[in-house]
Amino acid sequence: MASVVRFDCKFYLGDRPCRFRRECDGCERYTPMGTRILVVKLAAAGDVLRTTAILPPLKRKYPESHVTWVTDEAALPFVLGNPHVDRALTFDFETSLTLGAEEFDVVLSLDKEARATALVAAMSAGTKLGFGHSKWGTTEPLNEGAWYDLELGLSDEKKFRQNELTHAQIICATAELEYGGDPYTLALPDSSIEYARRFVAGLSPAEPLVGLNAGAGRVFANKVWTATGYAALSSLVSERLGGTALVLGGADDRERVDAIIGTAGAGAVDGGTHDLLDFAAIVGTLDALVTGDTMALHIAVALGVPVVAIFGPTVPQEIELQGGGRKVASPIECAPCYLRSCDRTPSCMDMVGVEEVFSALVDALEAK
Repeated sequence: MASVVRFDCKFYLGDRPCRFRRECDGCERYTPMGTRILVVKLAAAGDVLRTTAILPPLKRKYPESHVTWVTDEAALPFVLGNPHVDRALTFDFETSLTLGAEEFDVVLSLDKEARATALVAAMSAGTKLGFGHSKWGTTEPLNEGAWYDLELGLSDEKKFRQNELTHAQIICATAELEYGGDPYTLALPDSSIEYARRFVAGLSPAEPLVGLNAGAGRVFANKVWTATGYAALSSLVSERLGGTALVLGGADDRERVDAIIGTAGAGAVDGGTHDLLDFAAIVGTLDALVTGDTMALHIAVALGVPVVAIFGPTVPQEIELQGGGRKVASPIECAPCYLRSCDRTPSCMDMVGVEEVFSALVDALEAK
């Protein structure tokens, strides 16, 4: 007589015993997958993190469900460990083969780039939502709710001036989910939390500890505020608040970080270079963060750290700070523009004043 095997159990592994080390027959841990859902959101890392806001309403609509999330390797740490994600996969050839052999009840595609839409086109699913691959090789909406998001990408007038919805509201509409104001979440491993604790303790910082994020990534490098602005703000944090300014950035931002610290002198401390989740945990120790529209902004929001978000070329209204921060938008008339480079002098970020940012920082700290 054949053994009883629950192939549809969330804990079934196939090549070894499940984590409970129980045989299937009569196991009280048996948990059927229920509605099988595939979420495709590949990049960029900050966008992947903020897109996790879709998971609570997704689980409310499908309480008995199994969620697989496919993303780029760089963003995978933001999905691993999320309590609403049952399986997190890196987008690669092996994943494409694996998913192509499976069946899903719902496929939710939230990327408009060809590699994502082509993956979705190859999936077998009862319902597909979001963005797919047309027969002409172009991006097309798969459902009525995705049209608004598509049109925002096609019209500067709608995206820059008419739209008043946040990113979370937009993607909930795309997924045909009821928006509930849910925050996005980031599950940090204990090792990263302890790493951050030791790192900050080694600095012996004066309070408040304010992070100044000097990085902005390579795609929209002009989203970052000026080095002179950050240096002047560092001095104000020290002189007026009696605190410590921790200057943060990645490996590509060392020159800018060094310039800020060199100009600010004793008013700034080097935040170092860290692995992604260790960096996120350090952000989680801050009393507040000052940043452009970057990944660090989304990390801070996910961890409940008050944010002062400075906007130049990107759109402020799409960003949701969850009540824990302030927005400062450039007064320049050509913003937002979403240009990846600009030779205008003064630029939009040049026109953001230090006193305005400092005032927003004080407000954010007082509201904490």
